[in-house]
Amino acid sequence: MTLSRTSAVDRLDNQVKPYAWGSATVIPQLLGRPVTGEPQAELWLGAHPAAPSRLAGGGTLPDRIAADPAGELSPAVVDRFGPRLPFLLKVIAAERPLSLQAHPDLAQARAGYAEEEARGVPVDAPERSYKDPNHKPELVCALTPFEALCGFRAIPDTLALLTLLASRAPVLQTYLDALAARPDPQGLREVVTGLLTVPADRRQRLVDAVTAACRAGGPDFAVELETGAQLGAAYPGDPGVVIALLLNRVRLAPGEALFLAAGNVHCYLSGTAVEVLANSDNVLRGGFTAKHVDVPELLRVVDVTAGPPPLLAPVEVAPGHRAYVPPVPDFRLETYELAGDPVTLAAAGPRIVLVLSGRATVAGLELDRGGSAWLPAGEPVTVRGSGTLCVATTNLGA
Repeated sequence: MTLSRTSAVDRLDNQVKPYAWGSATVIPQLLGRPVTGEPQAELWLGAHPAAPSRLAGGGTLPDRIAADPAGELSPAVVDRFGPRLPFLLKVIAAERPLSLQAHPDLAQARAGYAEEEARGVPVDAPERSYKDPNHKPELVCALTPFEALCGFRAIPDTLALLTLLASRAPVLQTYLDALAARPDPQGLREVVTGLLTVPADRRQRLVDAVTAACRAGGPDFAVELETGAQLGAAYPGDPGVVIALLLNRVRLAPGEALFLAAGNVHCYLSGTAVEVLANSDNVLRGGFTAKHVDVPELLRVVDVTAGPPPLLAPVEVAPGHRAYVPPVPDFRLETYELAGDPVTLAAAGPRIVLVLSGRATVAGLELDRGGSAWLPAGEPVTVRGSGTLCVATTNLGA
């Protein structure tokens, strides 16, 4: 179809974050680039100042949005979020675990950012916790089998696991007794606080004992024990190993998804996924990292609600078309299995499209596997091709 603006759809050139936990092969293979042997962890598609996408037509995506916010984003998006893209799209390729972490809600992010600004902490300082004043809920959709820890397990199940471990590692008995005496969110908070603040002279002994208890294995909680043993070997002396045993252990099949709200403590362990999140880089870390660990701030934002993992089932919009709709207005994810027939991406808010496999033609723009494009608001776009396409957009319906 013919667009009213020939330059409306533009190819994106996106930055890769070389975090140490990343796969050396997955993202280069997606992009058709040589494998260098260096870790390539996250491909960022969007307008975050830490890694803005560049446009084939020239300039950056933030520059284009700033020149015409209402035209690029829609008046509804500007009214709701201001003159900025509210979401960020990523491909994450985890070879080994990410940091144990949680993200702030909007009020917490604004307060934390303002406080660090007032103290004059540079935004790029290693000890900085808040890189921007925005919240960071996120949706992760597996492209390969994807392993994760997310949210606190139901307390009765955690008590059963801790009982097993304490029988092998008596040093855990204090934490088991505390949770058994108060099996509610406040009791869980006290246990998490105790683990994150355990004195250094006791930390190594605690983690070593728990790791050894996990290595003993057994038919009950087999996956959790295996995970604890692996994390203990990789991060000796890190209290995050014990906290990980309080979390839901999840295996996602391709196409399955999680929605992680503010305060959800989580750790992606391995696998490849598409992630859509609010346009933020605020991370409060609690372990498994050489980066800044801000225990007081993590404890301030952590949500100790216990329950099942936060799975997000897709909506089957049409054959080959799925929508992952989270309970936030900032973003949503849609996937399309293309099979030759044209598909119309209806007029809506701003969109970023990414070809995950095969090849697609988006409004006349040919995109190979790993190719991506910016679609401004209000432009219906026809897509043809064969393979898998994902689309990140807002969740406002306009």
